[in-house]
Amino acid sequence: MNCSIVIRAYNEAKHLPRLLEGISHQTVKEVEVILVDSGSTDDTISIAESFGSRIVRIPADEFTFGRSLNFGIQAAKHELVVIASAHVYPVYPDWLECLLHPFEDEKVALVYGKQRGTSTSKNSEKQIFQQWFPEEDNPRQPSPFCNNANAAIRRSLWEEHPYDETLTGLEDVAWAKWAQSQGMDIAYASKAEIIHAHNETPVGILNRYKREGMAFKQIFPESHFNVYDFVRLTSTNILSDLGHALRERGMLRNLSSIFWFRTVQFWGTYQGYRLSGPLTAHLRQTFYYPRGPNANNLSEPVEREVQPIEYK
Repeated sequence: MNCSIVIRAYNEAKHLPRLLEGISHQTVKEVEVILVDSGSTDDTISIAESFGSRIVRIPADEFTFGRSLNFGIQAAKHELVVIASAHVYPVYPDWLECLLHPFEDEKVALVYGKQRGTSTSKNSEKQIFQQWFPEEDNPRQPSPFCNNANAAIRRSLWEEHPYDETLTGLEDVAWAKWAQSQGMDIAYASKAEIIHAHNETPVGILNRYKREGMAFKQIFPESHFNVYDFVRLTSTNILSDLGHALRERGMLRNLSSIFWFRTVQFWGTYQGYRLSGPLTAHLRQTFYYPRGPNANNLSEPVEREVQPIEYK
């Protein structure tokens, strides 16, 4: 099995080497790496070239998440295209193997894999990763939820329906929604695990959820997110995060970040909805609601026989 890997990047010299090193350790060897750069001023391009990556450039003033992906996939030569953020890296050498395996089912259009945070990730971000990316596979999930930080699609389907270049985010969910409307399936591969270094400032988090709120409203115009939703979801997620932090004996060091992260997250979502048929229960639960009090017991990490990659 072979694949093309499309990586979107802007000034990612700090994180990119580990991702490219991790790719070199994969059991899947027939790999083409394409870096879509939107005007980096650091060593991003030279690092990518040192690993043999192909460079595709997109002007910064033309950048959208969907447009950059379309540029990269257009240049890809393989049918299976893996999409990875420049600030992730694989945990195991069979990451690609596990991510691509579900495509043996011809009805699978998209596969996305597990994400976990780093030791410096905010507690609330870790809880989101646990909520969105469980320990169990789902070969045929009911909703179009997915995440292009760690995903793969069929190029032939992309040719029928490229990514929406007008969206401010969630281009992955919009594409998955289209694929499901064509009778295709979305699969989740829990063993295709990456670490996501997502250490954003409060302003960065606000802007991320604001643009995703705008996109969500555009994809699902019948959805709503009002002041009541902001207050209710902020408070319930804060209480949930505090409970998990207490059980993990990290209350004091995470107390401040839990309050500001969740407040900024849902305030950004509220603002995004203001700028921009009822949501399915599964999607609304996935995006907004906290994990239940017994979630830790239901989502214990799965021990694998495969040894993790030892990075330099």
